[in-house]
Amino acid sequence: MKRLYIIKLGTTFPDTLQRLGDFDRWTTIALGPLETPVEVVDATRVVELPAPHACAGVVITGSHAMVTDNLPWSVHVERWIPALLEAAVPIFGVCYGHQLLARAAGGEAGYHPRGQEIGTVEVERLPAAAQDPLFRDLPERFAAHTTHSQTVLRLPSEAVHLARNAFEPHHAFRVGPSAWGVQFHPEYTVEIMRAYIEEQTAGITAAGQDVPALLNGVRETTLAAQTIRNFGRLVDQRLTGRIAQAV
Repeated sequence: MKRLYIIKLGTTFPDTLQRLGDFDRWTTIALGPLETPVEVVDATRVVELPAPHACAGVVITGSHAMVTDNLPWSVHVERWIPALLEAAVPIFGVCYGHQLLARAAGGEAGYHPRGQEIGTVEVERLPAAAQDPLFRDLPERFAAHTTHSQTVLRLPSEAVHLARNAFEPHHAFRVGPSAWGVQFHPEYTVEIMRAYIEEQTAGITAAGQDVPALLNGVRETTLAAQTIRNFGRLVDQRLTGRIAQAV
């Protein structure tokens, strides 16, 4: 049976890892219970990535690396993505994965001109999202967890723009029928978001942001989390449909 692959692009801070787990655990929990088997591939450690025909879906995680560093494992994943797009494999890219998807599809990623966005923020759903399978059930504004210094500077030419806010113009997009990128972190819990603020206190303070205010502003983001749950359901439905057709 095909699998939903979580492509893990590194690991979290050591203290956060010990207390709360790692990217793959957060993603698996956020996807919710699925009929589709889930398998984790640490792309920073493996040579071969799954063949598109073996993928029921793909989630590409965030990373502490920067896309513009062009690390060998990152370039390898970026070069793999077009084959997934051609095969219409459902893709869900988160933060780094969102930026990597954009570059692989012809867009541009780089440092955000205004610096880092971090904390629980408000995101605006754009009109095109009203017809989108992952976003159509969300309200026009919803809370989401963020931590990123790089961004999608230019969307792929064929992309459908789905969400933004005053700081980040490209919080979500879709390219093709079934590939999504989200700059925010739907897999984060309140505890994870607070941990990321605390772990980056020195840099946040040096940039002139108020750490206590950011911590006080952290709240539940159940609506943002719905996007990745919707993706998991979509993968299940597609796989079930294919199985039914084959029987």
